[in-house]
Amino acid sequence: MEKYSMPALPSLQGQTVTVFGGTGFIGRYIIARLTKTGAVVRVVTRHKQSAYFLRTNGVVGQVVPVSSTYQTAAEIERDVAGSSIVINCLGTLHEGKNSTFTHVHTEVPKWIAEACARHNVSRLIHLSAVGVEKSQSYYAKSKLAGEQEILSVYPNATILRPSVVFGSEDKFFNMFATMAKYLPVLPLIGGGKTRFQPVFVGDVADAVLAALASTATQGRVYELGGPEVLSFKEVLERMFKETKRPRPLMSVSWGLARIKASFMNILPNPPITNDQITSLQTDSVVGAGAATLKDLGVTATGLDSILPDYLNQYRPGGRFADKKRA
Repeated sequence: MEKYSMPALPSLQGQTVTVFGGTGFIGRYIIARLTKTGAVVRVVTRHKQSAYFLRTNGVVGQVVPVSSTYQTAAEIERDVAGSSIVINCLGTLHEGKNSTFTHVHTEVPKWIAEACARHNVSRLIHLSAVGVEKSQSYYAKSKLAGEQEILSVYPNATILRPSVVFGSEDKFFNMFATMAKYLPVLPLIGGGKTRFQPVFVGDVADAVLAALASTATQGRVYELGGPEVLSFKEVLERMFKETKRPRPLMSVSWGLARIKASFMNILPNPPITNDQITSLQTDSVVGAGAATLKDLGVTATGLDSILPDYLNQYRPGGRFADKKRA
């Protein structure tokens, strides 16, 4: 089984890189790579203490947490000022009082782009999502609007659109593996026909650094997907293979799924929402003719290289069950 290996990184010695959303799943991988380039990395976050764990990626003073509420354009401009490069990884799957899709995916990116233009920031990298041009979900529409706002004021921005991202801290395979641990049956929403092209989080981070290494990536959109396209049913079957917890799969119509999601909306973090069901009605795969990881010089990592390393914790008896039996 071929293991993932990180490609060579560009030198950003003496440059200041500001990362919005750096404490999140993808952001932390990007920061780990940025610190190896010699850059000073500013991590913008609502709670500075939540970014302290990232400081161990670099030398003393290399990773600098910056507190922000993301509530005003003036505040965002203050966060951007002094930056050579800005990377925006902000995103949310659930709307909250201060984190609506429109605010997080459209308004804040617009403010970031405007600040980058005013302060002559040399590069802006923005993470969006595959399928935003086709999906009718509010999530996707807000993401697409954010891209359009950015390019209208900062046309040299590079847009990266990952498919569903997997890795040891993901909320995709881990969520289904947890469900399989406690539920006797797992639902196949819409018959499980939605297609995904899971991309490894390390490859997404490498794509960011590869984009920064070349001026030819400015003003371009790249769609990031892994080497395999799987239906939702095949995703669950691959998860069963690694966790050794097979479960019966029950087809659930779109209508019934929406009814169940409506009841789940009372939960603080519902496992699925009506908007996510709308998202599931559009495939999350790289479009024909799109620029991809390959165009960035990044080799896509397969599921079999990564999944066993973190899904084995869900096996009956735990991660080392096989060794115990031996």
